[in-house]
Amino acid sequence: MPVNVRGRHFLKLLDYSPAEIRYLLDLAKEFKRMKRNGVPHRYLENKNIVLLFEKTSTRTRCSFEVAGNDLGLGVTYLDPGSSQMGKKESIADTARVLGRMYDGIEYRGFDQEIVETLAKYAGVPVWNGLTDQFHPTQMLADLLTIEEKFGSFKDLKFTYMGDARNNTGNSLMVACAKMGIDFTVCAPKELFPSAELVETAKAVAAENHSTIHLTEDVAEGTKDANIIYTDIWVSMGEPDDVWETRIKLLKPYQVNAAAMKNAAPNAVFMHCLPSFHDTKTTIGAEIAEKFGITEMEVTDEVFESPQSVVFDEAENRMHTIKAVIYATLC
Repeated sequence: MPVNVRGRHFLKLLDYSPAEIRYLLDLAKEFKRMKRNGVPHRYLENKNIVLLFEKTSTRTRCSFEVAGNDLGLGVTYLDPGSSQMGKKESIADTARVLGRMYDGIEYRGFDQEIVETLAKYAGVPVWNGLTDQFHPTQMLADLLTIEEKFGSFKDLKFTYMGDARNNTGNSLMVACAKMGIDFTVCAPKELFPSAELVETAKAVAAENHSTIHLTEDVAEGTKDANIIYTDIWVSMGEPDDVWETRIKLLKPYQVNAAAMKNAAPNAVFMHCLPSFHDTKTTIGAEIAEKFGITEMEVTDEVFESPQSVVFDEAENRMHTIKAVIYATLC
């Protein structure tokens, strides 16, 4: 039966079947081919979308804007100071107003409940550009990158190192479960995903002939992994006073040469970016001065190595987001 997601929201991968995810990935591949070959694909002219950003981003904003422009869409960007949502106007009322003016709404911000409320009242497709709990557009880019590097998802071992409770850790566990990739959380127990989500992911993984494993042991967690993935140790919106505790907890889980050597010979390194792999950022320099650590979740050696595919991931955000927009609006 042909896959059709027209009119659907894109809030988390738990809402999508493996076949639907497969459809979006194949569509993204086609859009990537067309983009690289200069083939016009302005299929959605005379439609308009709005981007609601309560958290800033380089990749998410640029991906949605370029994808929208390539498809012929009008694109409006609203930063945190350009909307009354949640201040003078409720989220539900904002959704109903924007849904009368736009054909689709993207939200990037805080609690998952906000994007779910937008979806409930908008009357048009709503896309999750990131919440505190889930990051589904990043997952499609990651899956596309993995498939490009390995040819398929079959018999792959994926290890996530770091704060596995954050939106990226949660979403990667679900994405791997959906697509039949063996997934390992390698983190201190305090930073494991919620027990409820782990059980949900295990049930999904079992349906797709893969496994979910949690360990505090770095040697065990990275052994023969095909993909090693990490994220920043303190997420946007968290208070600065968690840095000291988080560094102490996660320093043993830094992705370094030893971790990559323990992985499979064909292993790749992945990161959703931005990354603190040196002191060439304001925050990186501040943390180095305050705590004496010049590389955080990944060493510069690994980040700049041939095994690193982080910029392939970044580019693939554009192609996969284009697929989501087109599939849900066309």
